[in-house]
Amino acid sequence: MCCKGFLKVMMFVFNGIIFLAGAAILGVGIWVAVDRVSLLGFLDHIKDAPPELSQLANIGYLLIGVGAFLALMGFLGCCGAMKESKCMLLSFFIIVLIIFLVEVAAGIVLIVFEPLVEQFLDKIGETVATSIKKDYGNNEDFTAVWNSTMNELKCCGYNNYTDFTGSPFVSDTSSYPDTCCTNSAICNEIAAERDPATGCLKALEKLIKDNAVLLAGVALGIAALEIAAMVVSMILYKNVGK
Repeated sequence: MCCKGFLKVMMFVFNGIIFLAGAAILGVGIWVAVDRVSLLGFLDHIKDAPPELSQLANIGYLLIGVGAFLALMGFLGCCGAMKESKCMLLSFFIIVLIIFLVEVAAGIVLIVFEPLVEQFLDKIGETVATSIKKDYGNNEDFTAVWNSTMNELKCCGYNNYTDFTGSPFVSDTSSYPDTCCTNSAICNEIAAERDPATGCLKALEKLIKDNAVLLAGVALGIAALEIAAMVVSMILYKNVGK
């Protein structure tokens, strides 16, 4: 009975964390969906963009779905453990198993099709560059999103500073954005931090590679927790009523 009580508490704590994480993701998803203009508005201004790129604008709805799913899973785990409900425990086990299998499949797909992903990102580079030349400095929302992105990643354009050549901003000011400074004396102070030849695509790739070990550790940790949750839920399932 002592062991059973401990497992119930662990299930409650673990799934309580999952529930709160799901609620947080759900909240972020709602925020992104409502505030698309400031966060993802630049995607709507890319003309003749590949259909796959336009789907990125729906990331808010994806987060809502994931958050709701996690919140439901956490709820089933908590209630199933506390009420000793076989139905809820079994539902929880099936949901976690499905998530685990999807994660494994997604990992395999990413490894196998990584070159195709890189080709896709390179392919849309020309489209994004064309949009920058047309709208940067002319569309306030588009300009604000790019400025924020470049400041955060310390990069310049999608490919490099040449993306801005011929843009309304360069035509009106005869200069490039601050993150793309190359010759101005004012920009010498930040030259060590920002490379005008580094586009945001390369900067993002570098950020991911620099944190690859951390990301891998987090993924393995999540997988271990999922396996532990399935084992505990099945132990409780078999001991319900005893």
